[in-house]
Amino acid sequence: MKEVPIIDVATAAQMVKDGDTILQGGFGMTGNPVHLMHALAETGTKNLTFIGNNVGEVGIGGGRLLRNGQIKKMIGSFFTSNPDAVKAAQSGVVAYELLPQGTLAEAIRAGGAGIGGFYTPTSAGTLIAQGRETKIIDGAEQVFIKGIRGNVAFIRAWRADTAGNLQYRMTEQNFNKAMATAADLVIAEVEEIVPVGEIAPEHVHTPGCFVNYLVQATLTLEDLGSSASVSSSKKVDESRMNMAKRALAELKKGDVVNLGIGIPTLVADLITEEHGIILHTENGMLGVGPVPTDGGGAMNYPVNAGKIPVTALKGSSYFDSADSFAMIRGRHIDAAIMGGLEVDEAANLANWAVPGKPLLGVGGAMDLAKGAKRLIITMTHTNPDGSSKIVPACTLPLTASGVVDLVITDLAVFAFPENKLTLIELMPGATLEEVKARTSASFVEQIA
Repeated sequence: MKEVPIIDVATAAQMVKDGDTILQGGFGMTGNPVHLMHALAETGTKNLTFIGNNVGEVGIGGGRLLRNGQIKKMIGSFFTSNPDAVKAAQSGVVAYELLPQGTLAEAIRAGGAGIGGFYTPTSAGTLIAQGRETKIIDGAEQVFIKGIRGNVAFIRAWRADTAGNLQYRMTEQNFNKAMATAADLVIAEVEEIVPVGEIAPEHVHTPGCFVNYLVQATLTLEDLGSSASVSSSKKVDESRMNMAKRALAELKKGDVVNLGIGIPTLVADLITEEHGIILHTENGMLGVGPVPTDGGGAMNYPVNAGKIPVTALKGSSYFDSADSFAMIRGRHIDAAIMGGLEVDEAANLANWAVPGKPLLGVGGAMDLAKGAKRLIITMTHTNPDGSSKIVPACTLPLTASGVVDLVITDLAVFAFPENKLTLIELMPGATLEEVKARTSASFVEQIA
């Protein structure tokens, strides 16, 4: 049986050379090889191309490389969570390429599988697709994405045996599993190394043939950043809760549902076991339960796409980000409930970017908007300046075209029967006159 060398973090960091492309696993700081990244930050290695969902947090993980000026380009899905990444991009100090989260995961999986690239409907017709090859496949525009490989991959697993077989814990698979296949040199940071045979074959998530070196490093609360703990206190105004309740009424028993950040997260607080709804989170979990009541964090619990620790309900399952987005694009998600910045008369959605601000945080929105069987948008009816969010045509950068099925605001509920924006319901306390006055789009009235 193969025996994988066990080295220390300093030795591992020296294997990264100037100008290398480095893949870093993790979703936020969950499953993040933080000790390897910190060791790399102690070296003089520079001009790195960093590929990962996000560049750690401020001063943690990849955030230290940013602070040191070691990164020349970052490729990922959600850089907004690290203000240092935003500043670096705004100033032009670091080049960047933004990819939808599912596209990033699939590109890494393709690179690891020896596939040159693939076509995806995600991001078609958006700013992210500009400059990329497109093709009409089965009547739908699809965007070509090249497979991604790196020189070195730093990944994090919970256990390894001496043959390099890896086992991940809870939602810590995320990008790690695909990245383990997609680099010339793979170094796995693990909590525990056990003799070969102690990890049952059916519990091996990454076979040892993909792993070149092992590093043992113990995780601490400080390594988990913002996911280290969770506060149970939450104040919610009545109008937001009314929107969440109305969205819940659209779901039926057995539905697999993905909830976006903001108002949609409130739906999770309303779901009971009797509802029989299965919550999906794009970083790799089905069967998401409520936040822990003991204040515990990602050391003891999985995390959701908002990087918030959650509990696992009976029958839950974990998987990696590539499989998670295969569920989404493959239309295995019955409904997605997302926030919005604009929805227009043609059922187009804009919810990820505002002109004049850095376009650094698309996450999984584009994949979900295209892939969910039903898309429900919850948002306030107007902006803080009183301007309407339900508009004749979106002026903000599009997330996806013609995808919205239902819009729930604090004033009204709109649907799109026969592809026409239609007012079907008033929310508590709202009047028809108020809705007309605050909506710039033209709509049909079908109020029961």
